[in-house]
Amino acid sequence: MTQQIPSTEPELAGVRNFRDVGGLPTRDGRRVRRGVLFRSGHLAHATADDAAFLGSLGLHTIFDFRNAADQKLEGPDVGLPGVRNVNLPLSDPADGAEFWKMVRDGDLDELRAILADDKGAERMIASYRAIIKERTGEHSRVLHALAQDSVPALMHCAAGKDRAGLSIAVTLLALGVEREAIVADYLESNAKHRRYKVRRSGTGASAYSPEVMELLSPLFDARAEYLTAAFSTIEETWGGVDAYLEQGLRVTPQTRERLRARLLD
Repeated sequence: MTQQIPSTEPELAGVRNFRDVGGLPTRDGRRVRRGVLFRSGHLAHATADDAAFLGSLGLHTIFDFRNAADQKLEGPDVGLPGVRNVNLPLSDPADGAEFWKMVRDGDLDELRAILADDKGAERMIASYRAIIKERTGEHSRVLHALAQDSVPALMHCAAGKDRAGLSIAVTLLALGVEREAIVADYLESNAKHRRYKVRRSGTGASAYSPEVMELLSPLFDARAEYLTAAFSTIEETWGGVDAYLEQGLRVTPQTRERLRARLLD
């Protein structure tokens, strides 16, 4: 498949938060190669033109980190000929189902009870910490696949912000990308045209009132404090990135070198 790398970021009609991660700097002066690592929201609503663009990227593998509840809500990814789709849920299929039903259907009092007074942000921080500590097997599988043959690759979840954001961050840490650059890329998910569309039951003004949207904002924002909590969990649990990769993810120095050879200029 011929790889055609766009000169500018495309405007995709049915896919949110798409971007090439290429160009980010590493600590040793190298950069992530363009056209080998992409991130986005889900592909379930990709239009024919979107699919044609994605098909032009020469993708080998799409990593879909959504769970069964996500896929039931949004639908399966649009299929791309010749591209392997690997579904690797980064949360239990039932995890948080009642919580997210409350987000969609709950009235103001219910939302205040579960999200007010920083409880929404605290939930997000706890989730980021848990994914780092408990999903080492999944992150290990991703890094080994990338080192072996699975590039160019696209990583996505529902919004392309949290689960995909963490998986991209782990990959970039393994490549030796500057921590500040990882955070800056993560925060790009806050751009208006990238943000996940909040689903609320009902179409009345009360469903999307300023207070409701303020209560929901911690769930749909990309906040540096969330990613910083993930980094802190690595330090607290393993003592540093190298130990996290070697002990937590079983990624040897040799595998890291193969990964860098595939993904860095």
